Amino acid sequence: MLNFPAWKVVLILIVLVWGALMALPNAFSDGFLGVAPREPQSDAPQDIAAYEQQLGAAEDSWWPSFLPTGKVNLGLDLQGGVYLLTQIDPEEVAANRLETLQTDIVQALNRDPLIERNVPEQQGTTLPIQLRNAEDMDDALRRLRRINPTVGATGGQKVLSIEQTAPERILVSVSEDAQQALAADAQSTMITIIRRRLDPDGVSEISITPQGDTRIVIEAPGEADPRRIKNILSQAGRLTFNMANTDQSSINAAQATRPPPGFELLEDQLGRLILVNRTPVVTGSDIATASQGRDPDDNSPAVDFRLNGTGAERFGQTTASNRGRIFAIVLDGTVMSAPRINEPIWGGNVQITGDFELEEAQDLADIIEAGELPAKLNFIEERTVGPGLGADSIRAGTNASLIGLALVGVFMIIAYGLIGGFAVGSLLFNIVLILGALSGLGATLTLPGIAGIVLTIGMAVDANVIVFERIREEQQNGRSPTTAVIAGYERALSSILDANITTFIAAAILYLLGSGPVKGFAVTLAIGIVTSVFTAFVVTRWFTAMWLRAARPRKLSI
Repeated sequence: MLNFPAWKVVLILIVLVWGALMALPNAFSDGFLGVAPREPQSDAPQDIAAYEQQLGAAEDSWWPSFLPTGKVNLGLDLQGGVYLLTQIDPEEVAANRLETLQTDIVQALNRDPLIERNVPEQQGTTLPIQLRNAEDMDDALRRLRRINPTVGATGGQKVLSIEQTAPERILVSVSEDAQQALAADAQSTMITIIRRRLDPDGVSEISITPQGDTRIVIEAPGEADPRRIKNILSQAGRLTFNMANTDQSSINAAQATRPPPGFELLEDQLGRLILVNRTPVVTGSDIATASQGRDPDDNSPAVDFRLNGTGAERFGQTTASNRGRIFAIVLDGTVMSAPRINEPIWGGNVQITGDFELEEAQDLADIIEAGELPAKLNFIEERTVGPGLGADSIRAGTNASLIGLALVGVFMIIAYGLIGGFAVGSLLFNIVLILGALSGLGATLTLPGIAGIVLTIGMAVDANVIVFERIREEQQNGRSPTTAVIAGYERALSSILDANITTFIAAAILYLLGSGPVKGFAVTLAIGIVTSVFTAFVVTRWFTAMWLRAARPRKLSI
């Protein structure tokens, strides 16, 4: 147990040096490490000056390029920021999916021979279809079931429930099981779209994680504006180009009774009603790129976007065959503009103008390019932590760790003498290894995570206390210092491993089932368990073995 050949010593030194090098960047600023600062979030002179100063410091850095520069990521409770908990409505996801499938349903029933029926109107997650002839029922059911898609790309749960409820009536709906499956499938899609909207350049530290099957957690560190984030995410981003009618007599008739079949009344940005065809010519999926631009007439902010090949061809053909008519650009049920078609529009380049601020135009461009959300996000929890409060939390957590370390160190030296000092030395390496592991893994340190480190200090000492008490018992039974140390480590190993393995399992469960700060605590606890066992059974034992060979004491003062 006390024999440490050269290869073991080399491995121990490699682990300790690796941990120290990985943890070292946390003691220096980004400029000192040569890490380029992020672009300033505003054009304010003080922000630009601070950015240029940090950039100059990074360029003048002498930090070797072969050394690590990664630091421990701080959670929102330590560096400040915005925490949003959002929820997806499975029923809304299902209703939107059913709406997109209506085109396929109509096309299936229109195939030769035509199945005559009424114009179906969707009612939430149901779509009743009334046939004109009962003889067409079997053929209609067969056609509809043939186009019934599955949730996701791997097959399995069918999206639609297709049932005959009367001799001439079919009810197409989305079952509750399918709604839950659609919501779970939409969750991953929404996470991707949210990331594209909030971080279009892919350089920010925004964290977007799932919680369960219908919730999404968004954490934006730093001085993020929660109102802007909520505004960006509150828009579904459903963009369509539809043929429209601005004739006032037609609009008045639609108001007095109901819109003609296949049409609906929508408002523009000024509240004026426009009669819009429900069937879009172009949708958001046909958009290749979107960017903030300028209106050539008055240089005001606008949104430019380019259609892909299919969308550009379809839009060009539609405008060529509808000269003199109106088409509407509709975003989330609001008509953004309704220009008249004077000539065919080929090439797929389109611009949305309006009373936009520069930031609004950029946000709208990001929303359009990111794509349409499968459903609206409901905000159920919001927290904002100021940078000052985060700094106070770091200070309090650091003080707690230092005080705990000092008290433990004093106790170990008083109780176990020199060998207790070896345990304190290994405890310092334990903390360094935890910081190094957090830095290397890119893990996030939260305030509960600091509590996990403090708990780890106590657990590491607990392992040493068990070993030292076993050594004391062996020495009292007449063993020599060397054999007492060997027996103490051998007999304490199984009980300490059992305790740490069960704690590690608990940490794993916390990580899998918890969220946010709870996961931060679980990560530091799990890492601390591994490093504690290593430092207690390897590092402390190595220190003790070297001292026994050098001093050859007749009795341990323990």
